[in-house]
Amino acid sequence: MLKVIAKVGDDISTDVIYPGRFMATVLPTETPQFAFADAPELNALLKSGAGKGAAIVGGKNFGCGSSREQAASCLRGHELTIVARGFARIFLQNAINLGLSLVTAPELEADEGDELVLESGSILNQTTGKRFATVPLPPARQAIIDAGGLIPYTRQRLLASS
Repeated sequence: MLKVIAKVGDDISTDVIYPGRFMATVLPTETPQFAFADAPELNALLKSGAGKGAAIVGGKNFGCGSSREQAASCLRGHELTIVARGFARIFLQNAINLGLSLVTAPELEADEGDELVLESGSILNQTTGKRFATVPLPPARQAIIDAGGLIPYTRQRLLASS
């Protein structure tokens, strides 16, 4: 079960997720502190540890804008899931490569405080009782996320083949 800790709209840019002034910080252990830095309440909520096992709900085109990998990295560091109506292409690939948990649900309706249950092919908003279809990732991409990112996935594959 995922508790929705924040709801954001359409076209959330990587500049909003990880402001450009922090681009000199690239270590995955350091980027999480700057997640949504220009949204002080959300940033403080994430820093408090509220993101672990929780969800941020987004609209269409989540992660649009620049191709900065830190936007996915800073969210991954909070151990949360991003559930959105749609993701920008480059953000989606960065998120997969880094093992960020994400779910595409084009018709999703959820608000802060709602509890979501991920099921095969759908999400149940347990708060409202409504169910929404999800768009599964191709199995190879999901396997990368499940492994924790492209590096752990590749390591597993190499060890399995030796």
